[in-house]
Amino acid sequence: MKKALISVSDKTGITKFAKGLIELGYEILSTGGTKTALEKAGIEVTQVSDYTKYPEILEGRVKTLHPLIHGGILAKRDDHTHVENTKTHNIDMIDMVVVNLYPFETVINQADVAYETAIENIDIGGPAMLRSAAKNHAYVTVIADSNDYDEILQALKLHGDTTIETRKRLAQKVFKHTSNYDLVIANYLSGDEEILSHWKRHKTLRYGENPHQKAVLYKTHEDPYSIFEATVISGKELSYNNVQDLNAALTILSEFDEPTAVAVKHMNPCGVGTGTTLEEAYDKAYSSDEMSIFGGIVAFNREIDQALATKLNAIFLEIVIAPNFTDEALSILTKKKNVRVVRLTCTSSTTQKQITSINGGVLVQDVDHETVTETDLQVVTTRKPTKEDIQELLFAWKVVKHVKSNAIVVTNNQQTVGVGAGQMNRVGAAKIALEAAKNNRVSSNIYLASDAFFPFDDVVKLANDYGVKAIIQPGGSLKDRKSIDACNALGLMMVFTNVRHFKH
Repeated sequence: MKKALISVSDKTGITKFAKGLIELGYEILSTGGTKTALEKAGIEVTQVSDYTKYPEILEGRVKTLHPLIHGGILAKRDDHTHVENTKTHNIDMIDMVVVNLYPFETVINQADVAYETAIENIDIGGPAMLRSAAKNHAYVTVIADSNDYDEILQALKLHGDTTIETRKRLAQKVFKHTSNYDLVIANYLSGDEEILSHWKRHKTLRYGENPHQKAVLYKTHEDPYSIFEATVISGKELSYNNVQDLNAALTILSEFDEPTAVAVKHMNPCGVGTGTTLEEAYDKAYSSDEMSIFGGIVAFNREIDQALATKLNAIFLEIVIAPNFTDEALSILTKKKNVRVVRLTCTSSTTQKQITSINGGVLVQDVDHETVTETDLQVVTTRKPTKEDIQELLFAWKVVKHVKSNAIVVTNNQQTVGVGAGQMNRVGAAKIALEAAKNNRVSSNIYLASDAFFPFDDVVKLANDYGVKAIIQPGGSLKDRKSIDACNALGLMMVFTNVRHFKH
């Protein structure tokens, strides 16, 4: 009788698969929770400790590390010495290994997980069995992915066994799986000393930033707040530029708890608005820059209803992404075949490292999760901001954090009215943002945010010319006093955050 050893942390589809193996004449060996789940489903299972005649020890740390297990997996079926060894030591062949591993990455991504808990979720027996079976794929079928269950059952039913090509492919998947598992553990233990990366090919894109560039999307790690967890409900496949813009939009959106709409073009926000309703937030984002939003991406942090969908459908957008959509909203948004309608239910990221490629290597840094609250602000001018002023300044600060440097953002009533992005000098960025505010017919109660300090007082004087009321900036220049004095002379308010947000 053929034997299959099954020990899985993720039990998706395992009872159906095991029943299929039983029907094909397999004996099932199993341990712990997998054995319990299979027996509850009425499947006859031999416990590994009964099979080896050796109990689980060390609180389950040692279960399958036994010659009867690994000898049965690793033996070459057509090698005389191997066959004689197995006969001498009463080792039966194990023909299939079905294993997935303790969820180490999921555990360490939980808030405030204890170090001891993380260590206990390092799987030892699972990788050992997977690697043994993968090494001996000439004879053994190894499965680490539940998506392969149906294919393998079908092959066994039709042909009585899997082909060598199939077993080799499955072995390759296993070694990718175990190597990634070890990399996650190594990164966790090493902290900032060393960053190792395993890139998993997700899909080939039609092309890159331009048609003459090839592009592939890879997944490096688990993050619930990422495009990998998003569902494209309708519309074309996401392009390279779509992915970049979508990621930028989601990153900005994560700064806000209140109903918010974020419009992005070329990885910079062209409109951000918050409101008491999502529709009000969108109206603000749209009116921020009605020209630039055309062909852009709009991201929301609340469910989209019929009324909002009707407004969205009135202009051309590349992507609309939200946690959910009413049925009426979907019926409207899916009418345009080229518009990608995307659902992503999570609203916060767990990614801690940012990787940027350069010629010959990569740059790695911590993700800029730094936040600033009212208590962090340092009021440096004679004129003091009110609670309402502080609220508006913090809104502007959340947005400017995500604009390419040099960056200036001008806001009014929880709405961006001007964005100056990616300029070679700060005055140039300020002029762009302030002119946009002027074109939006906003000339009073204007708030200005700068991603880095003012080396001179020129931005303050320019801001005053356009009716700016208050400024938020990091501070820290040797010439801070000049900007402070200019604000005092002109009657402006200014606060320092003591945090810089360069974004190259």
